[in-house]
Amino acid sequence: MRLRHALAALALGSALPLSAASRVYVVDAAASSLRVRVGKTGVFSFAGHTHEVVAERLEGRIEADADDLPRSSVALGFEASGLKVLAGGEPAGDAPKVQDVMTGPKVLDAPRFPTISFRSRAVAGRRAADGAYELQVTGDLALHGVTRTMTIPVHVEVAGATLTATGRATVAQRAFGIEPVSAGGGTVKVKDEVGIDFRIVARPK
Repeated sequence: MRLRHALAALALGSALPLSAASRVYVVDAAASSLRVRVGKTGVFSFAGHTHEVVAERLEGRIEADADDLPRSSVALGFEASGLKVLAGGEPAGDAPKVQDVMTGPKVLDAPRFPTISFRSRAVAGRRAADGAYELQVTGDLALHGVTRTMTIPVHVEVAGATLTATGRATVAQRAFGIEPVSAGGGTVKVKDEVGIDFRIVARPK
């Protein structure tokens, strides 16, 4: 409920008056996905593996204006505790340990910083085909008590009453005050930059 209220405030704060072509969409959490890939570096990084993490309970609101793309806006977010380590990519029994480290004080510190959110500042791009758009979305990512502005390339398709946005982004942990964790005296450690792949499905409010 706290995240929902925060997203509503962000959406209201960034919303422009609706034009005739504007349409408001709400994120369908069950149909959407956000996956984080955390790689390894260091002398013995070949012995490590990539952690696969998914975000649960993704919420958000999108205002899309097909005739005036810069008038479009987006507000997305999820609970930091809703990030889950996939057991399939971990050695047997390791997923709960990785989960505890990720949400604990060394990384996300979820009790202190419970939400992760993105709020757009500007949208630019072009119509690539009928119902398809190639966009550059610039906005503020709030993570671990720090807010940074970033620009994300996004491919959007509108089919019937469904809007689908897909893309990939890279986030540097140190930019948000997170020191990548290490093991074996630093011979294996998590890369500073983590990759994020997303597929956001939204339907009319």
